[in-house]
Amino acid sequence: AGLGEFRIRDLNDEINKLLREKGHWEYRIKELGGPDYARIGPKMLDHEGKEVPGNRGYKYFGAAKDLPGVRELFEKEPVPPPRKTRAELMKDIDAEYYGYRDEDDGILEPLEQEHEKKVIAEAVEKWKMEREARLARGEEEEEENIYAVHEEESDEEGGKEREGEDGQQKFIAHVPVPTQQEIEEALVRRKKMELLQKYASETLLAQSEEAKTLLGL
Repeated sequence: AGLGEFRIRDLNDEINKLLREKGHWEYRIKELGGPDYARIGPKMLDHEGKEVPGNRGYKYFGAAKDLPGVRELFEKEPVPPPRKTRAELMKDIDAEYYGYRDEDDGILEPLEQEHEKKVIAEAVEKWKMEREARLARGEEEEEENIYAVHEEESDEEGGKEREGEDGQQKFIAHVPVPTQQEIEEALVRRKKMELLQKYASETLLAQSEEAKTLLGL
C-alpha cells in the first residue's frame, strides 16, 4: 500500500498481462495435444485475485483492491426492495383510483357548474347574434314545430291521422281516444253508483246485484 496509487496500478496491470499470456500458452499446449492446464492447473492466483462484478477477466490483487474508485466497485449493492405481488397491488385500487370520487372533494363540482353556466351564456349570446343577423338581412324566422309528427315516426301498431282542409297532417292518435258520447255515459254510470252507495241500504244493494246476476247483466 505504500508504493503509491500509480505504482500499484502499473503492477496490477503487469500481473494481468502475465495472466493473459499464461492463458494463451495453456490454450496452445492443449491445441498441440498436451494437458489442459486451465482445468487441472493450480488456482492459487484465482483465489488471490478478485474480479469486479460484471467485468470478467481483469483481476485486482492486494492493495489494488483498495484503490480509489475500485473499492466502491466491490461494495455490495443494496438489496432491492421485494416486489409486490399482484394481489398486494390490487388492495390499493378502489373507486378513487379510477377517478369516481373526484367530485367528493367539494372543489371540482362548483368549478364545473361555473363553467357550465359560462358555456350556456356564450351559446345563448351566439344564438341571439345569429338571429339578429338573420333578421337584419330580411330573412324570416321560422320556429321549428317540436310537436310535428313525421310519417316515419308513426306508431308501429298503427294510428289515426286527422287531416285539415289544407291536407296537412294535424294529429296522430297512438292510443284509443273515447268519443264524447262514451265519456258522457261513463259519467252517468259513475254518478248512479255514487247515489246508490249513498242512499241505498246493504239489502237493496244485495238484491240489485242478485237481480243483475239473474238477468245476466
